[in-house]
Amino acid sequence: MKLQSRSKPYFIPEYSLTGDLLSFLTCNLQYRYQNKGSLPPSMPIQLWFGEFIHGVMEEAYLKWEAEQLPFPWDWETEIRPIEEMIDQRLRASGLYPPLKQYNPKHLPEEEIGKYKTEDNPYHRIASARAEASINVWGPDLFPLIDSAELLIKGIRDMPNYNENHSRSNHYSVNGIIDVLSSFKIENTNQKTLDSYQNKIIQYLKHNEKFNEILKEKVDNEYEIIIDYKGMKRPSIDNDNYRHHEWQILTYSWLRKHQKDAKPIPAGIIFYLNELVPSVEDLKAIQEDIINDKTDVKISEEDKEAIMRWDGNPKYYPTLSNKFKIDRSIRIIPVEEEKEETALNEFDSVVNNIESSMIKEKEGSKISEAWIDEADKRTCDACDFKAICDKNKGKLNHMTVP
Repeated sequence: MKLQSRSKPYFIPEYSLTGDLLSFLTCNLQYRYQNKGSLPPSMPIQLWFGEFIHGVMEEAYLKWEAEQLPFPWDWETEIRPIEEMIDQRLRASGLYPPLKQYNPKHLPEEEIGKYKTEDNPYHRIASARAEASINVWGPDLFPLIDSAELLIKGIRDMPNYNENHSRSNHYSVNGIIDVLSSFKIENTNQKTLDSYQNKIIQYLKHNEKFNEILKEKVDNEYEIIIDYKGMKRPSIDNDNYRHHEWQILTYSWLRKHQKDAKPIPAGIIFYLNELVPSVEDLKAIQEDIINDKTDVKISEEDKEAIMRWDGNPKYYPTLSNKFKIDRSIRIIPVEEEKEETALNEFDSVVNNIESSMIKEKEGSKISEAWIDEADKRTCDACDFKAICDKNKGKLNHMTVP
């Protein structure tokens, strides 16, 4: 009797929308070292804060759902314990906080007031942003959430599949989202008093494209998907501006393929750094206004305040809460044509990642298989710039992070 040899296990490459696809678009070579080479960055400022603020918002929602705490929340007693929990969780995964942005010390409540301003955890920007995010958006956002931290996954055909070279004929893509339901939106809308209006509902009501889609394509119930970003709102000509739209549109496609899904007329991204902008953020906002690269309207008072600012970090311009809140929310209408474009764009990204992996496997050098291209800000913070061809001849002094 002739025994057949065991067939090779069927393998489907899996990609995370943020951890893989958006990371690759930031810089191909950096993605290779960090994600495929498991070389963590020494100073993961943006990565750490993105994970930190995501975790803070999710835990704050769970706390609100369980205890129904009224807003605003006190930082010392309600928010700081959440920060410490998320910090410990990130440390366990190898992510340590940048100390200039976050103070990890656990301080008894009676000791907090004894610290100098610059040493007080409350005055580190990560804590200030966490408090603002919860107290500005929590009262309006948390009552609308129907599902939190929802994992969505889908399978797509491998682009440019070649039986002799491709690792698989399909690939898997995944992401994690929060979902707002129309039932909760309408219910909240009906309960609204003259003295209080839900900010998120008001922003949706004033978005023409969202209302047009709602009227034409949604008969009854619908959902809105949301995501948080620990960064400033990108300029309209910045690649991230387009990439974030692709991300929401791809999330929409993934969610639509789940059994309990309802039509999705829009997604929302919260750029939470905008609530407490850093000096660098303010300079970038100033530049966006000068070059007309922003999609957010600004009042004459706010424009005058930021344009008169000379960049001195000791004297922040006083901007209105409305302007900061306007900049922190971005509604992205979900249209079928744009959704298809986004899916094709990410198919192309997967194709490029797979092609680079195959080139390296077949003997190409890492620097030849993976392209070293990123903006200056990414390059400046990159641990691999000393061995990157893009920086040859530019580094006069080697420094230890």
